[in-house]
Amino acid sequence: MFAYSITADQPEPEVIARAADVIRRGGVVAYPTDTLYGLAVDPGNSDAVARLYAAKGRGRQSAIPLIAASLEQARGAAILDGLALRLAHAFWPGPLTIVAPSQRGLAAAVLAGGTTVAVRVPAHAVARALAAALGFCITATSANRSGESPAVTGADVVAAFATGSDVDVLLDAGVVTGGPPSTIVEIGEDGPRLIRAGVVPWDRVLESLK
Repeated sequence: MFAYSITADQPEPEVIARAADVIRRGGVVAYPTDTLYGLAVDPGNSDAVARLYAAKGRGRQSAIPLIAASLEQARGAAILDGLALRLAHAFWPGPLTIVAPSQRGLAAAVLAGGTTVAVRVPAHAVARALAAALGFCITATSANRSGESPAVTGADVVAAFATGSDVDVLLDAGVVTGGPPSTIVEIGEDGPRLIRAGVVPWDRVLESLK
């Protein structure tokens, strides 16, 4: 694993470009978000997604969430309209993940056999810059082995993946917020449904849709 120190609020463009190139070539990059450190691969690259599942030790029945640089980029991976679009305008950038029908172009394993994808725009400059440099959403699963504690520092990432070559590059921006993960909400035919409680309280989600 090669580690780069990076400035959290003003990430160095040359470092972001190197990391994006690693992702473009099928690599795995650990990076900071506004909640925890995550693992990024190209969600359209089936081999890279397989590497991600292997690194996590994660079952293929679990779908992989995505992070986007902007609402426009998120709409390249998910169909966001109606209530979903209202949530995006209300909470992005921020720790609210929206589950919506997927667009074409994603590796089947990302969807875990389903037809929806979870996506958000984070309130963290490094995460957004990485997705922007790639030109498409990046995966956002937490940077830890399944069942282990999530990473809130670059040192946590190194400790989690100290053996083997599961992670190619670490973008180390120091300590992230930590605490609860993003709130996950799905908009179905019957309205919004809480999939996972997180940073954004459920009552705030419902209030934003009134």
